[in-house]
Amino acid sequence: MLKGLVISPPVIGRISIGRIVEKNGKRLPEKDDAFTITTQVQQRGDWLLHPLNESLRKATTGKLRAIPVRFLFNDPNLNLRAEYSLFDRDTGRPVCVGNGETCRRVTEGGITSMGCSTPDACAFGQAGNCKPYGRLNVAIGDEDELGSFVFRTTSFNSIRTLAARLHYFSAVSGNLLSCLPLELRLRGKSTTQSYRSAIYYVDLSVRSGSTLEETIGHARELDTRRRAAGYDQTALDTAARIGFSNGAFEDSIEDGSAVVEEFYPRSDPQDEGDRSNSGGVTQTDSPSAGTDSSGRSTLRDKLERKAVLLGGAAA
Repeated sequence: MLKGLVISPPVIGRISIGRIVEKNGKRLPEKDDAFTITTQVQQRGDWLLHPLNESLRKATTGKLRAIPVRFLFNDPNLNLRAEYSLFDRDTGRPVCVGNGETCRRVTEGGITSMGCSTPDACAFGQAGNCKPYGRLNVAIGDEDELGSFVFRTTSFNSIRTLAARLHYFSAVSGNLLSCLPLELRLRGKSTTQSYRSAIYYVDLSVRSGSTLEETIGHARELDTRRRAAGYDQTALDTAARIGFSNGAFEDSIEDGSAVVEEFYPRSDPQDEGDRSNSGGVTQTDSPSAGTDSSGRSTLRDKLERKAVLLGGAAA
């Protein structure tokens, strides 16, 4: 295995909430109030839709706001990885990644480990637009049982909610998270910080029409069948854990450019809502923008700039 290269779950598609649009000669993230499932191929700057996008939409009466999923791993932390992350906007390379206690930062002497005081208390992070950044890998359908669709987000609400749900479902099922039939669900809420406008985040729940007890029963049946067939879930989790620890940064240079465009735009016009993933969209749920007397972003300026750039469009 090549040292320094993170071995992450194979990705066959992306889940996003919105898209990148061109306005006044600039490519900017525009949020949406529904999921979009895409391939990993771009055409004329847009991600091509995955066949599952249409088939799942046809199964609903309106917008795609719920996606049936399973997880590859029993360990919640393998399915969802989240850190404070700062990227070089010019190269797309990760520059600093931390968990609030320690971080790995690119310096002149190479990658250095040091303390992490979170973006709010870190001058280096504030100057470079460091923010929480999460990657969730899920399986959709039975096309590729070890392949996954990735959902990327810089939303505190999404990261916090998904982390809680993953740990809760793992606990109540007796560590059978990979066998649970669940669904990603898009939820909205309003806050005083968002000036009562809607912000969207991603949640995890049992599938529509099912109860938690029924879901756990299905998980136990699947676990029994897998064990009888020789499926070794513990070994799979161990292999994934070793792969993630093989390098300093999970995101490659190739993916980094798309991540920067979607989550770290220079103008950062739309930091409200749930900026979703590398599937071609961006959203966060912590409104902030403009600058105050200390040079830091302010909420009102960001909302006003968003209204100008996006024409006041509502997600």
